[in-house]
Amino acid sequence: MAAHAPTASRRRWGSTVAGVLVLGVMLFPLYWMLNTALQPESGLLQVDPVPAGLDLSGFSKALDDQGGHLLTSLLVSFGAVAICLAISAPAAYGLARFGLRGSRTIVFGTLITQMVPGIVIANALYNSYVDLGLVNSYFGLMLADASLGIPFSIVLMRSFMVSIPGEVIEAAEIDGAGPVRTFLRVVLPMSRNSLITSGLFAFLFSWSDFMFALTLNTTDDVKPVTLGIYQYIGAHVGDWGAVMAASVLSAVPAAILLVLAQKYIAAGITGGSVK
Repeated sequence: MAAHAPTASRRRWGSTVAGVLVLGVMLFPLYWMLNTALQPESGLLQVDPVPAGLDLSGFSKALDDQGGHLLTSLLVSFGAVAICLAISAPAAYGLARFGLRGSRTIVFGTLITQMVPGIVIANALYNSYVDLGLVNSYFGLMLADASLGIPFSIVLMRSFMVSIPGEVIEAAEIDGAGPVRTFLRVVLPMSRNSLITSGLFAFLFSWSDFMFALTLNTTDDVKPVTLGIYQYIGAHVGDWGAVMAASVLSAVPAAILLVLAQKYIAAGITGGSVK
């Protein structure tokens, strides 16, 4: 048995080293983005591996140029989250609890919609948006971005709501709660982890959206940060420090939300796996 101990120890060390190497490869682009942002006077090919000082002039310029676009992205993303949850939560509850005929087919259909190329949806939406007057509007972009997260949210929340004991819902009904009150007062609080997980992914889908922002906006009235950075590169292709600084700033809100919600994400994704 003692002979197997060194072998097991070497395997653990090997797994640790392999994990560190993979993590380093994955994080290197983020490090180089931050490193370039802190050296705004250097060309893209003259960036030192480690910055000699903390030059924040690139961040200052990025905030001046992209600050409004960051606020636009925040507004659109939070609006898309609200719309996504308002639609997907009742839909998931209906599919989970009411024994609808063909519910499995409906769930499968929602998964299929995730495979449709975004450019196809964007082109179809544009014609409808022109007729409805939603082009170049915050609400129109919120609706489009919400559609990115609705299928995923329905599938995730349904798998969680299926695991809610039927006795809990029956007890609420015996106490006089109707279907709507039971959903609002019992089901949603118990589904908190899946709600937070779905909301976070809906935010990330909306925050990183580029296709809808480019297709459904023809003016600068509604310009999220993804579109701002795209046009920013075209206008300041020589100022890579400011470009990278804008990219770092655009990653901060998503990173903060991921750190704050990581425990809810783990519970939300695995909560419906065991009934």
